[in-house]
Amino acid sequence: MTSFHRPDECFHEYMLAAVESSPDSAAVVEFVGNDDVRTTTYRELQTHVGDYAAVLGELGMDVGDRVVIQADNCEPAIAMILACSTLGLPFIPVSPRTPDQRVQSIVDLAEPALFLRHKGEAGITGSATGTGCFDENELVIESRPAHRVRRRHELTVTDTAYMIFTSGTTGCPKGVVMSHRGVTSFYRGMLRHGIAGPGDRIASTSPLQFDFSLLDIGLALGSGAAVVPVPRNLLRWPTRFLRVLRDTETTQVNGVPAIWRQVLQHAPSRLAELGLRGVLFSGEEFPVHELRQLRRLLPEARIVNCYGSTESMAASLVDVPQSIPERLSIGPAHHGAEMMLVGPDGRLVEDEDVIGEIHLRSPALFSGYWNDPRATEAALVPDPVEPRSGQKVLRTGDKGCFGRGGELYFRGRVDSQVQIRGNRVELGEIERRLVDFPGVSAAAAALTDEELTAFLVTATDCDERDLTSFCLAALPDYMVPHRFHTLPELPLTANGKVDRKALSAMV
Repeated sequence: MTSFHRPDECFHEYMLAAVESSPDSAAVVEFVGNDDVRTTTYRELQTHVGDYAAVLGELGMDVGDRVVIQADNCEPAIAMILACSTLGLPFIPVSPRTPDQRVQSIVDLAEPALFLRHKGEAGITGSATGTGCFDENELVIESRPAHRVRRRHELTVTDTAYMIFTSGTTGCPKGVVMSHRGVTSFYRGMLRHGIAGPGDRIASTSPLQFDFSLLDIGLALGSGAAVVPVPRNLLRWPTRFLRVLRDTETTQVNGVPAIWRQVLQHAPSRLAELGLRGVLFSGEEFPVHELRQLRRLLPEARIVNCYGSTESMAASLVDVPQSIPERLSIGPAHHGAEMMLVGPDGRLVEDEDVIGEIHLRSPALFSGYWNDPRATEAALVPDPVEPRSGQKVLRTGDKGCFGRGGELYFRGRVDSQVQIRGNRVELGEIERRLVDFPGVSAAAAALTDEELTAFLVTATDCDERDLTSFCLAALPDYMVPHRFHTLPELPLTANGKVDRKALSAMV
């Protein structure tokens, strides 16, 4: 682990620790245009944080007052979240592409004191919340927050650092509350894996509202490296994406597996020329055939499979072996944490190939869901090893099983199973079979109108009869799709995952 970190750091202290040892090293490297790159050093980033904090500090907000930040991942946004942290103001990142209705729902739920938007974004209207606009030069407050009585005078590591709003089962966004101690505990565990170091430049491809972006920023700045925010509008264009990586001299790329699909199809030789030293992926399973192609193009790169959820930022960081197997391990947990399997009877599962629900014991767990004690109680449950201790562990909702060597494998979501003719079916198993068919580069399955439908991205025309026969060779008949739809690409959510609601609407 990088030596300049303390165990009692707050979020901003962790992020800016490298100022003491390497103030003139690059902290943020931004692609501005062809052959035009803007570099911000650690000293300059600290100054920028201080300038923003000075303006925020005059608004009379108290420790714990929430601030919504509507921005893409960029140096001003990074400086703004750190400025909020220095004053004990939990930040709530929101993407500029988030629909207005959802943004308003988040504002209604979180009741922020202030809503800040990056220059050029529309923001919100008709709210009693204070508003402001910021860019790389200044923070302008347009309307002050409502007057409040200050009750807090000291920021502690148990205070909230940020809130991430994810999709909730009720249809309303669900706020995941993370403390300073929780997030820095994860960061310190992550650094012990030695994934990055001073001199590295780590491309971050996730939107700021997705906590994966905070992992990227924490990995880069916590290692004394530089973070490279990739402009969202360039990600879908393979040659432009690779141009960003080349011009910024990126050494490692972090992102969901989907960011590689177009590159592997249309610009593999250009990717090979970059000579990247590292790839870290998370968010969903990486199709094995695509991962093997990536390995062939980057034979010297360290590829890391990051597994976990927003409630702990991540649970594990596992190196992908040189010879990629059909099934990737997700365990053991990262340093300082432990994953367990719990059966339906509440007892630990320890036998090979027996499925249980993954539970995480870690100092990096979230504090709870915002204003939702019932959901919090369902997720943070008594330690199954010793429930009398009062210790809580995270019930992830993911299924897993142990392999022969004690390694852990992901086996789908507890709540993503569907029932077909009385049989429990995991859609991921069907999808894995479909992408093994020659010419299929991506696949998703959905149960619509009591029938299985497959959505495919293909390089060539695929005969449905051949697809059906291929599935029947490995799957029972009730797991074979009745309908096949070919798409140019699978629709993705703002976080880069397959948008299953959009797929269902196509049928």
